[in-house]
Parts: sequence; structure tokens; C-alpha cells
Amino acid sequence: MRRSIQWRAGLILLLLALSILFLTPTLIDPLPQWWRKVLPVEKIHLGLDLRGGMHLLLEVEVQKAVESAMDKYASDIKDTLTKKDISFQQVERNSAGKISVLLTDTKANDRFNLIRSDQFANLKVASFLEREGKYQYLLELNPKEVKSIEDSAIRQGLETIRNRIDQFGVTEPVIAPQGENQILIQLPGVKDPQRAVELIGRTALLEFKLVDEENSLEEALKGNMPPGSEILYQKAADKETGVVTRRPFLLKKRALMTGDVLTDARTRIKSDFNEPYVSIDFDARGARLFDQITAENVKKRLAIVLDNNVYSAPVIQERISGGKAQISGSFTPDEAADLAIVLRAGALPAPVKIIQNVTVGPSLGQDSIDRGIRAAIIGSILVVVFMAFYYRFSGLIADWALILNIIYLMGALASMRATLTLPGIAGIILAIGMAVDSNVLMFERIREELRQGKTVRAAVDAGYDKALFTIIDSHVTTLITALVLFQFGTGPIKGFAVTLSLGVMINLFSALIGTKVIFDWINFKKQLKTLSI
Repeated sequence: MRRSIQWRAGLILLLLALSILFLTPTLIDPLPQWWRKVLPVEKIHLGLDLRGGMHLLLEVEVQKAVESAMDKYASDIKDTLTKKDISFQQVERNSAGKISVLLTDTKANDRFNLIRSDQFANLKVASFLEREGKYQYLLELNPKEVKSIEDSAIRQGLETIRNRIDQFGVTEPVIAPQGENQILIQLPGVKDPQRAVELIGRTALLEFKLVDEENSLEEALKGNMPPGSEILYQKAADKETGVVTRRPFLLKKRALMTGDVLTDARTRIKSDFNEPYVSIDFDARGARLFDQITAENVKKRLAIVLDNNVYSAPVIQERISGGKAQISGSFTPDEAADLAIVLRAGALPAPVKIIQNVTVGPSLGQDSIDRGIRAAIIGSILVVVFMAFYYRFSGLIADWALILNIIYLMGALASMRATLTLPGIAGIILAIGMAVDSNVLMFERIREELRQGKTVRAAVDAGYDKALFTIIDSHVTTLITALVLFQFGTGPIKGFAVTLSLGVMINLFSALIGTKVIFDWINFKKQLKTLSI
């Protein structure tokens, strides 16, 4: 008996110490430095409904990802035909989204067919036309490849947005797929919603393009656009007036390299003008490519383009080796930092469109917190007073179990780095109510045993034994319900399910072990003749 009491008491105290350890960062702020080095520092985070913040629903424009893939296929076909010296007149993606290939003779047609079936098996022939010795193909993606590209766009978009938000510094964000092509984002505690929206929604497609200095910008602006060129603009905001001006650039359409070769992007400050800029590093392939581009285009202007906006177009003074470059512009420190984040996180595979943007004010969250805490305190006090009044000394033991229950539950939430939401608080309050149910069942059985004339020790043992299966049954059914809610619920419902599940499991421990060990210890020490119950 003595050893049994000792190990049960030891287990209770160990769990109590661990719970307090994990709860301390939530209760004490700031923590001493020595604590932060070796002990847990994670707090219980508050959810969007308590803390305030942003709720965004984004739609991924997956069709754009398919169009980008078709552009890449068209470019690859053109490069392959050129490298293999196959005669062709045209390779381009038409307005219907198909790739048009026009070959000039039979020999070219035969060789293209071999290449198409070997290297471009994901493209199928939508139509074929032979006229006056020329062969025209219209190629399209097979449905399986289209579905694969769309699914990949959602997954990559989700991962890219998660990386951006992580680097933005938002704690406990909710980022989850929603439906077929939507992404749900909840950002608790965000104080600058507009900045967050711009950071998340930016496609971040970085391209390096040559400025077309062989043709006239003025003529292009009048509508006489040279083949293979385009006009993009550089936006600049006056720091004093805030007026935004747009400067046009005539650029070669073909990108010499893109941002997929980036390995890092950091904000730096120019020592001479004290202006921020973004320093970028390339991988080995990017470094070789940038070295080659700068070597072949000395004294020409190379534009750095992000999402079709020209950030800078410096003249290449000399060959640049070493795999580094910089993006300069009229940046504020925040703009430069956000640009570095999106470049590090990578480009979105397809643009996203915001279809729902809701900002929850912190005043609503604070009001909810105050009401939730008030309800929890009042509920706990009522339960404690009722148990002490109705079951007297035994009621105080049940109150001890209730206190254990609350500390264990909050400690478990802190150790799991859980996010506390308003439904989560409801789950805690429900668990508090359930915490004494088990004790009531056991105490009533003990009373019955005492009325039959049994000794206190025999009555307590019999009361716990008889109530055991009823308690387990009720808790297991509640736990199954909570697990179903967690599996099929979303957001707040899951928060409720988590706190309820934890509460049920902790109830079982605190009721069956936390209270029984006190009765056993008292009986072991004093051999009670009567029990206050």
C-alpha cells in the first residue's frame, strides 16, 4: 500500500511540476535570460478570435500556371528545333492557349514527330494541317498533365505563402487549402494588414531582361511595337509628396534568367546615400548564367523586373562574376525587407486573387478574452463552493482534483504550443464542469457502501470500483465525439475538440488517481472510522 501511494503521489507531483514549468512563460513576461537558455519559452498563443488579426481567403489562378507551362513548352520546342537545325517558320502559344508549330518541309516534319513523342510526350496533337508542303501542328496539354500542374500550383502556392508568413514573423498562423483552388489564411495579431496582403499576394516572378536600345521607345509608345519587345514601367514614389510616377522602358520580351536560381536575398544599406537595397545571391548555375550574360552584354542595360515592374536598369560596365547582384530602387526599409522575403520564399507558381479579406479588431478579441476568463472563474468558484458544501471534506478532495485538472490542462496546451480560441475556452469551461462529475458518481457509491455498514476503507474501495466502468464509458464516448469533431471540423471547431479531448483524458487521471491517492493516504495513516462525505 505504502509503495503504491508513493508512486502515484510521485506521478501526480511530476506532472504538476511539468505543467507549471510549461505554464510559466505564459504567466511571467519577460522571462529571465537563464530560463530562456534551458527551459521552455513557448506561450499559449491566442487565436484570431481572441487576439484580432486578419482572415484571408485566396483563390489560386491555376489557369495561369497552365499558361505559363505552355509558354515554357513553346520556348523549349523552339530551342530544340534551333539546336537540332530543324527548319521551322513559327513556334508560339496562340490566343486559344495552344502551341502552334509551323514546319517548312517533310524532313522537318519527320524529325519533329520523333522529338515530340520523345521529349514532349505531355503534349498531344489537337489538330494537324498539311498545305503546300508545309506542316502545321496545334499542340495542347493532355488532361492528366493539366490536372497535375493545377494541383502542383496549389501545393507550391501553399508552401510559398507559408514561407513568406514565417519570415514575416507571424506566430501561430493558420494556412490551409480550402476547396479545389483556394487557400485559407488567418494571421493573429497582425498590425499592418495592408503590408501583409501585399506580401502574401505578390507573385514575385523575378526576371532579368535586356533593354531594347536598337528600337525607338517613342515609336513603341505610339503603337509601333518591334517584334519580340514589350513596354514595362518603373514606378517611383516621391518621398515628400508621395506622388507616384511611371517611367517606361522598351525591353526584350525574352528573359535571360529568372529568380529560380536565387539562393538568398538580404536587405542592405548603401553607405553613400543611406538607402536600402536588396542584395541577391545566385546558385552555381545562376552564377555561371549571370557571368555569361554580363560578359556578352557589356555597355548594355540590363533590367531587373519583378512582377512586370522594372526596379532598375543599370548599364553593365563589366563582366560580373561571383554570383551576386543587387536590386535598388526607392525603397523604404519595410519595402526592402518585404522584397527580400518574397525573393527568399520564391515566386508563386500562379497569381492569387483575394476573394475574402476580414480584419478582426483587437477590441473584440479583448472583450472575448475578458468574458471567457470571467466565465471560467465564476464557473470554477461555483463548482468548488458546491462540492465543499454538499460533500464537505470529500468535496474539498474533489476541489483538489479540479485544481489539478485546470493546471494540467493549461500546461498541456502550453507544451503542445496550442492556439487558444474562443471555442477552446468553451471546451475548457465544459471540462471544468465534467471534472467533478466523476467524483460525484464515486462519492454517491461510497455513501451507499457506508450506509450498508462497511468500513471507510472498504466503502471507498468499493465506491471507486463500482463507479469505474460508468466513468470510463462516459469519458470514452465524449472523447470519441471530440475526435470526430477534430477530424471533420475546421478552425474553431477543432480548437473546441482539442481542449475537450485533453480535458476528458486529464479528468480521468485526476479523478481516478488524483483523489483516490488522498483517500488511500488518509486511511493508511489514520484508519478512519467515519468519513465526511
